[in-house]
Amino acid sequence: MDHLIEPYGGRLVELLAEEERVAELREASRDWPSLDLELRQLCDLELLLNGGYSPLEGFMGSADHAAVCAGMRLADGRLWPLPITLDVGEEAARGLAPGARVALRDREGVMLAALTVCELWRPDREAEARALFGSDDPARPEVRRHLHRQGEWAVAGPVEGLQLPTHYDYRELRLSPGELRHGFGRLGWRKVVAFQTHRAIHRAQQAMTLAAAHAQGAGLLVHPLVGLDEPGDADHYTRVRCYQALMPHYPEFLARLNLLPMAPRGGGPREAVLQAIVHRNYGCTHLLVDGDDNGSVLDAAGAPAYRAGDAAALLAEHAAELGVTWLPATPMAYLEERGEFVAAGSAPAGGRVLRLAADEVRRRLDDGREIPDWFTFPGVARELRLRHPVRSRRGFTVFFSGLSGSGKSTVANALRVKLLEIGGRGVTLLDGDLVRRNLSSELGFSKEHRDLNIRRIGFVAAEITRAGGVAICAPIAPYDVVRREVREMVAPCGGFVLVHVATPLEVCEARDRKGMYAKARAGIVKEFTGISDPYELPADAEVRIDTSNLSPAEATREILLYLEREGYLSAQDAG
Repeated sequence: MDHLIEPYGGRLVELLAEEERVAELREASRDWPSLDLELRQLCDLELLLNGGYSPLEGFMGSADHAAVCAGMRLADGRLWPLPITLDVGEEAARGLAPGARVALRDREGVMLAALTVCELWRPDREAEARALFGSDDPARPEVRRHLHRQGEWAVAGPVEGLQLPTHYDYRELRLSPGELRHGFGRLGWRKVVAFQTHRAIHRAQQAMTLAAAHAQGAGLLVHPLVGLDEPGDADHYTRVRCYQALMPHYPEFLARLNLLPMAPRGGGPREAVLQAIVHRNYGCTHLLVDGDDNGSVLDAAGAPAYRAGDAAALLAEHAAELGVTWLPATPMAYLEERGEFVAAGSAPAGGRVLRLAADEVRRRLDDGREIPDWFTFPGVARELRLRHPVRSRRGFTVFFSGLSGSGKSTVANALRVKLLEIGGRGVTLLDGDLVRRNLSSELGFSKEHRDLNIRRIGFVAAEITRAGGVAICAPIAPYDVVRREVREMVAPCGGFVLVHVATPLEVCEARDRKGMYAKARAGIVKEFTGISDPYELPADAEVRIDTSNLSPAEATREILLYLEREGYLSAQDAG
């Protein structure tokens, strides 16, 4: 039996070329310029090639971009909520021109597609941010991340695919829209509820999705995003293992699991419209998006991203074109007396309702307490514990920030020695001067270069933390926005502790062993933090120390005591 719902636009636009054409393109591409795509761009390319972005036939140009930002429509009038552009930097743009053919490659250099350049243009990033977030203020984290990851130029044009991006993980769970639609037809599913989530699914969400499928007389597609792990998100390997542990708890004939190679865009209710289009192309009739008890749709970190009511209103406004029905996430309550979940609004008065907030789950993982069986399935709890060991076995980063001469390096060195003395973890010191010499020797001291240096330190610290080690970082790091970026990089990998070395400027200047403050006062050294360039005081530091009235040993003990209170060290270690 064929599945009844048509793809968006009436047909599935799959852009993979036939075998003979693939050989022609590969031979012709020997003399073409190449673009190596980032993960986010690879997600977009995969959905173009496999039909998930039907009816698009390539990356958008300036006319479509402007029309989408202004009114959620392509230049030809078809509904489309968010820009799908191929962004490149200044250097790559210099080698391109309209009419050129370009090889699109993955990060290992494998050619995935050929693009015919129709336009090379500069997108209005501020207008794009206003359309997506209602603001172009870079102080907002979602705006800052969006502006930071975009190139200065965009390349527009149709693409022909040679092959889909290669995935070595969970291949059997990565069915294309055409394959999934065919499977639904074989199962006789005329209606399909897609459940879109970034998070592990526990008993409450399982009960909610099961109830939604029953109410619609539909099959259930558990369809998590696995295109790009965002800050705060659990890595998709852990999540997929949790989903696999969950699936046996659904009736076998009712539910299927498939992975969606789609990167979150942070586009608010507009993103819900894009997800509806993509899910229609995958053969779904209804869309249920993970949310909280307050009616908000959650982002990758489990924080409210936008109001579900706003998304529902936007989808309802375009319901005739979309052909996909939005289902609100129903808060579920666990009734202890009956041992089951029911819709929170139908819980009887006086009955004992058990709840466990996401923060409490994280705290239980941190300190090794039990996650109750009523809350989640044993297999899911086991996978979460494997990924999130207790804090005393987890990696962490201690990130010092303060003026030159404040004592950062001295205290960082003392902390390194004490942690090595305690043992149990590898410890790496990323001192500002050492990093400048070994990792960022080509960089100057402009704001752009200083920010890049701090981001490099953050990247290395995140990898050390992810591997279960300790990274101690001691740059000046004067700008709050970049310090927050580092926190966002590191925190999902383990622990992050910001130490503000708040030694006063006059004390730092009196210690000026290198004579840098004197040169800055004389105007010889430009853009010197604290003199001719600002130091933005951190409002989010976990520890503050002033080395004008603390010895290095005393300052180190303050940090060790904090690490002990937070569970990274034992009380004996901190003492």
